[in-house]
Amino acid sequence: MERVMEQTGTTPAYKVKMLVLTALFIALGYVATTVLMVPSPTGGYMNLGDTVVLLGAYLLGPVYGAVAGGVGPALADLLGGYGIYVPATLVIKALMGLTAAVLYKALRKKGWALVVCGVVAEAIMVVGYALFDGFLAGNLAVGLTGIPSNLVQAAFGLAASTLLALALRKSSYVRKQFPCL
Repeated sequence: MERVMEQTGTTPAYKVKMLVLTALFIALGYVATTVLMVPSPTGGYMNLGDTVVLLGAYLLGPVYGAVAGGVGPALADLLGGYGIYVPATLVIKALMGLTAAVLYKALRKKGWALVVCGVVAEAIMVVGYALFDGFLAGNLAVGLTGIPSNLVQAAFGLAASTLLALALRKSSYVRKQFPCL
């Protein structure tokens, strides 16, 4: 009975564990976003953060995954000199995490679930930044110029998070610690 309560998030120990893991994924998201920043033509940058956003969604579930997915990359924008992108990144990456986690929860028994969830989440990122860049420039055509670099980032994030999730899913310890996976 206690294990069931722990998995459903009703015990204080579970809540503390999830807060700590969320903080860890915020830090990982920040690091993955800042370790490699390749400027894009729209004024933003390509990075490795989507890998952590998606992996966090699969491991932590919708709420904690969305928080971690949004806050880590938004901090990277704030501290990396891209402050104008903080609100957009917070919303876009949180929506990516929320969407990937909710879809994965519904589809995880399917062999193709990770790919579908990642594609849908990455589409949110590509469209979200195209719209935001267009808004900043006052011209949607300018926002569309960032799509190729965002597609490269999306492809890498999708591939890396899928491979990592598949590898982690093979471990009974990981499955026990992260029942969402």
